[in-house]
Amino acid sequence: MSNKIALVTGANKGIGYETARQLGKQGITVIAAARNKVNGEAAVEKLKSEGLDVLFLQLDVNNEDNIRFAYDFINERYGKLDILVNNAGIQVESDDWSINTAETIDEKVLRQTFDTNFINVVKLTNTLLPLLKKSEAGRIVNLSSILGSLNLHADSSSPIYGSKLFAYDASKTALNAYTVHLAASLKGTKVKVNSAHPGWVKTDMGTDAAPMNVVDGAKTSVELALIDENGPNGKYIHLGQELPW
Repeated sequence: MSNKIALVTGANKGIGYETARQLGKQGITVIAAARNKVNGEAAVEKLKSEGLDVLFLQLDVNNEDNIRFAYDFINERYGKLDILVNNAGIQVESDDWSINTAETIDEKVLRQTFDTNFINVVKLTNTLLPLLKKSEAGRIVNLSSILGSLNLHADSSSPIYGSKLFAYDASKTALNAYTVHLAASLKGTKVKVNSAHPGWVKTDMGTDAAPMNVVDGAKTSVELALIDENGPNGKYIHLGQELPW
């Protein structure tokens, strides 16, 4: 896999960092992207100290110039992209996941969340698609969440029923819709796209109350990034198991 090129967004910490690390350990060249230059470069130096082929790219998904530069950088340096892991995301509503914000959501928060978690993920992915189509096995992994499942949110007996931060949840539902639509659009190509639920992971967003560590939290993204031609496409996956939309 020494000639495979991967781009991981939000790779300076948490699940993104560990995803970059695990892909690097597979012999893949990883472009670790982050919006903060200092934090991103520090993360890359740690990964390089493990002998991994990793380089830093400053990329804020909300910045159109950054997105265009990412395309130009990858195209000029490698001429293709094999793996895109759309890991970067935000949750800005509340620290209390047990509340329902449907009636109280601020329009600014809703737009901010959708811009980062959905609209600009679409923009970045569509910009990079020509490079992914040049791969022998292009793979797109959209970091979703089980909280994007409409089926489970509508089921009062489901474990997520009591958690309804509307902007975050709806942004992940929209991202899931993009996965389904993009997979259908790419039918007949060598590119596969899936949504990944990493699990409830000990990160800044997941908090220390989460039951999963970061190493396990990155496994779903890595597995979907490395699927072969018989692997899933247009699916919603957690550790090899399909989730209800």
